[in-house]
Amino acid sequence: METLQNGITLDIAPGTFPLSTDSMLLGRFVTLKRNARVLDLGSGCGTLGAILCAKDETCVVTGMEIDPTAHDCALENIDRNDLQSRLFSICADIRDADRLLSAGSFDACVSNPPYYRGGPQSKQTPTARRNDLCQTQDLFAAAAWALRWGGDFFLVHKPEYLGQLCGCAVQNGLEPKKLCLVRHHPGKEVSLILLQCRKGGKPGLKIEEISLFDETLSPTKAYREAYHL
Repeated sequence: METLQNGITLDIAPGTFPLSTDSMLLGRFVTLKRNARVLDLGSGCGTLGAILCAKDETCVVTGMEIDPTAHDCALENIDRNDLQSRLFSICADIRDADRLLSAGSFDACVSNPPYYRGGPQSKQTPTARRNDLCQTQDLFAAAAWALRWGGDFFLVHKPEYLGQLCGCAVQNGLEPKKLCLVRHHPGKEVSLILLQCRKGGKPGLKIEEISLFDETLSPTKAYREAYHL
């Protein structure tokens, strides 16, 4: 059992995606307007939704998750934290977003998608970590469908996919607006990227950089903020 900000707790079912630094950093990176309606694509056990509900008492988050085990765990997390009016989970494929959701009905989308390629060699890898059911193009198409004009899509990913991410974003009418490069230590290789894209946004990309630990191996301000230390 994990304890988040404001006393919200999170249980993770075995074999599903664990609470990770990726999710905590994305929760810090996301900015929401008051009473924001948020869609979490590939929501797992409700991790990002719980993080955002703990961070912002006015937002309402709907998750889409294809794995029934993770979906059931999300429902348990919702009930245990009395979030029935603010956090929802739909057991569905994100590729069906245009059939299940009204176009332009969300102010923001978030996603911590699987990074690893699917295929015969990856069958032992849990669904939550394989991208065969969550291709980049499908992810951005779902976000573009669900977002209102001017709404933002926030996601975390591996740096080697940046070109593909930006290309899919632009193809779907989502303009990259902010990029955060994440390093474990100053001077080390970038290990993660955080990207914000805006539906109908004008060109103009702001780039920032954070490290999780400083030269003395002490947690940085960014790390402490992400984990609410």
